This record gives sequence, C-alpha cells and structure tokens, in this order.
Amino acid sequence: MSAYLPRNPDYRQQVRESFALQGFMSTLGATLHSIEPGMVEIEVPFSPGLTQQDGFLHAGVSIAVLDSACGYSALTLMTRESRVLTVELKVNLLAPAVGDRLRARGEVLRPGRNLTVCRGDAYAFSGDSSKQVATILATMIGLT
Repeated sequence: MSAYLPRNPDYRQQVRESFALQGFMSTLGATLHSIEPGMVEIEVPFSPGLTQQDGFLHAGVSIAVLDSACGYSALTLMTRESRVLTVELKVNLLAPAVGDRLRARGEVLRPGRNLTVCRGDAYAFSGDSSKQVATILATMIGLT
C-alpha cells in the first residue's frame, strides 16, 4: 500500500494517456505494467533490434525506460493539469541486461511542490528469475 495520496483522482488515466503519446516507448515495445500512487512499472520485451554489439540490451534502452518510469511515478502525485519533465538523473549500470524482458520500476522518494525526487530500478527477467541490472536517481519537475 502506497503512503502517498494522489492529487488527481484520475491519475492512472492521465499516466496511460501520456504514455500513449510517447513515440519512443512505442518504438521500444514498452508497456505499462503497474500504476500506483508514487510508483509506476514499465516493461520492454527483449528484441535483437534493441541490443548492443555483444547482444545485451542497449544501456540507452534501460536508461530511457527507467527515466519514464520515474517521471510517471512523479506524475501520479501531481495535479490533473501537470506535465512532467526530467531535470536531472544519475544512473548506475549494475550488470549486462539479458533475458526475456526488462522491467523498470520508478518510485517517488520525496514529492515536492515543484521538484520530485525518484529512484528507479531495472530488472532483467528470464522466465521467473530476475537480476537487477540498473538503478537511477532522478529529479522531476512538474509543469502546468
């Protein structure tokens, strides 16, 4: 159960509508997996078109999905009129991403009036097993 209360009762719909407008997430084949107040999960299926030279999922894919998961986790706590943009992020790539799919989970650490600090973790799944492959700390700004 989330400790956060959304300011927009239709936050799930707002996230879904905004996500549907993201051409890049669509290009990656990304889908929303979970939306809760202060938390969003996005999944991307592994595909040869998203790999780097050694066959690992390209780090840029992991970073982009983590960034979106964090941004949407922040948006769940903003007003209906708000949009969200990243103002800063720090990524640690922990292991090569290999498997069937990548799941990125973004969570709000501290919501603010203008800035929201989030963390994100990405896991590569192979069947039922998973391995953490990246972590991110991001600051988001709400725009109206």
